[in-house]
Amino acid sequence: MSRLSSSLKVLVLAAALAAPAQSALAWGASGHRVVGVVGTRSLPSDVPAFLRTEAAIATIGEYAREPDRSKGSGKIHDHDRDSAHFLDIDDQGRMYGGPMFTVETLPPTRADYETALRAAGTDSWKAGYLPYAMIDGYQQLVKDFTYWRILVAAEKMATDPVRKAWYAADLKRREELLLRDLGTWAHYVGDASQPMHLSVHYNGWGDYPNPNGYTQSRSTHFNFEGPLAKAAGDEAAVTRLMPAYVNCACSIETRVVGYLTKTWKLTEPLYALEKAGGMVETDPRGRAFVQERLAAGAAALRDLVTDAWRDSANGKIGYRPEITVADVESGKADPWNDLYGKD
Repeated sequence: MSRLSSSLKVLVLAAALAAPAQSALAWGASGHRVVGVVGTRSLPSDVPAFLRTEAAIATIGEYAREPDRSKGSGKIHDHDRDSAHFLDIDDQGRMYGGPMFTVETLPPTRADYETALRAAGTDSWKAGYLPYAMIDGYQQLVKDFTYWRILVAAEKMATDPVRKAWYAADLKRREELLLRDLGTWAHYVGDASQPMHLSVHYNGWGDYPNPNGYTQSRSTHFNFEGPLAKAAGDEAAVTRLMPAYVNCACSIETRVVGYLTKTWKLTEPLYALEKAGGMVETDPRGRAFVQERLAAGAAALRDLVTDAWRDSANGKIGYRPEITVADVESGKADPWNDLYGKD
């Protein structure tokens, strides 16, 4: 991963050193399913057709729930994965720990991030590492699409029946893998549309200055993304609220930062709405807020999948030398050894 975009300077994204790790789920089953289904159904026509069938859309909607469904598998499993769902940010968009540990950009890799956090007396399991989970999943998706493009071209041009059959079988495997990789990653894209997953105020305002008297209820998180999201998660309404795709002509790091920034800024408005009595299933204000957030998650999923597909046109596979999608599609390179294996 290259160094995260300098646009992080605006947000000064970081994890809260003093806050305990979050334990609540992100959107509940209904919310994550809506993000997966609506986002996938909105993909443009240049994205491969196998991803846009009703069966694929439904599958991605279910896989989008998987990182929550797998919780409770065991201490090692949960401890390693739970913190991928969030990033704790304070009210100034900065890290705790004093002026010596205020950051302008997140480190380029999660290993560097971990080193920096440990130097300040905490770690990424407490602070969260959602941006890294999102970028990791995006890069995997680009690679999956790269293999898909090359397999399509290889099968089309193959004259050897044995190789042609293997290409066809491997293409099917790649499509099955894409559904799982995309669907599971969609969970984290959905997490990033939920303001409490980007704030130290992740379940009640907590032990922080609270001049506006926002709720301290420990059921805030669940009520927002569980019963309210289920009641408000109308797919047609969410679809109508989705903004149009915008090609930011930027890196994945920059796009992720912009998305997280918008979500983080809605933390206090969410608590203000709860204080005003609007965060209940029967209040149109609460329904509108949840639907807008679900629409933001679905739009981000659509946009990121679209970008990954288009980025894969320039993708490469293999080692010493790598071969490009363009080389295979033009017939310049034979991908057999890089696909089936040289050894």
